[in-house]
Amino acid sequence: MTLTGLHLLLTYGCTYECDHCFVWSSPEQPGTITIPQVDEILRQTRALGTVEWFYFEGGEPFLYHGLLRWSALRARKLGFRVGIVSNAYWATSEEDATEWLRDLSGVVDDLSLSCDAFHGGADQERRVDRARRAALRLGMPVDTIQVAPVEDSAAGRVGQLPAGESAVMFRGRAAAVLAPHAPHVPWASFDRCPHEDLREPGRVHVDPLGWVHVCQGIAIGNLFRTPLVEIVARYDPEAHPITGPLLAGGPAELARRHGVGHGEAYADACHLCDRTRAALRVRFPEELGPAQMYGPVR
Repeated sequence: MTLTGLHLLLTYGCTYECDHCFVWSSPEQPGTITIPQVDEILRQTRALGTVEWFYFEGGEPFLYHGLLRWSALRARKLGFRVGIVSNAYWATSEEDATEWLRDLSGVVDDLSLSCDAFHGGADQERRVDRARRAALRLGMPVDTIQVAPVEDSAAGRVGQLPAGESAVMFRGRAAAVLAPHAPHVPWASFDRCPHEDLREPGRVHVDPLGWVHVCQGIAIGNLFRTPLVEIVARYDPEAHPITGPLLAGGPAELARRHGVGHGEAYADACHLCDRTRAALRVRFPEELGPAQMYGPVR
C-alpha cells in the first residue's frame, strides 16, 4: 500500500449532528487530539516518504482553532500540501470569516466547505458564500462539498445527479437515520465495495485516538501503538478479517463469511456493510472501532 494522502480527524465533536455523517459527529461526541499527538502523527507520516496531501477534518476542525492553526502550519513546514474540511459555522459575516482564515492564508491549498440541506439549508448557503468570498479575498483555494437529498439516492447510483453533488452513502449515522427512507434492493446484490479501493486506498483517515482507517470504521492499526510505516508495510487486505471478505464478494460476502444475520434488502452497499460491521464489533474490536464510529458515546 502506497499512501499519498492522510486525513486527520482533529475531533469527533461538531456544531451539527448531521443525519448523513459517516462518523457520528455531534456537539456531545467525545474525542479530540492534542498538539503533541498531531506532531507525532506528522512525524510518522513524513517518515513514510510518499504522502503529499495532509487534510484536517472532523467533526468540525475549526472548533479548536488554535490546534488547527498550529497543525496546518506545522504540516506546511514539513512539506505537505494542506487541506481543511469545514462546515463554515464561523462565517457569521464576511469580515468574521476573513479573520478566522487570515492566519491560514498561504498555508492551505484546499478549503472544502460543506454546503447542502443536511447542514442547514439556506442559512448554510449564506455561511458558505461568506466563507468563500473571504477565502478568495485571501488567495485561498476553496471548493464545496454537496450531498444530495435521500430521495435522489437512486439517481446517484446511476450517475444522474447534477455536477458537483454526490449521493448519500448509508454508513455511520446515515445507516441508522436515513436508510429507512431510501429505496431498498436485495442484499445479495451488494457483491462489491463500490466506493473504496481496499487494496490500494491511496489515502487513509486517522482519528483522534490514533486508529488508522481504510474506510471509516475499518481499522488497520493504531499509530500510537505501532508506527505508521509498519502499519502500512504489514497491511494485507486479503488476510484482514473485514477487508478480505469485502474484496472477495462485497458486503454480502462479509455477512456470509462471518454468519451475520441480515434483512432482505438494503439502501446500498454501505448500508449492508455498516450494519454487518456493527454486529461484528464484539468479535473484531481491533478492526472495527472505535465506538465513536458506530454511535453516540455518552
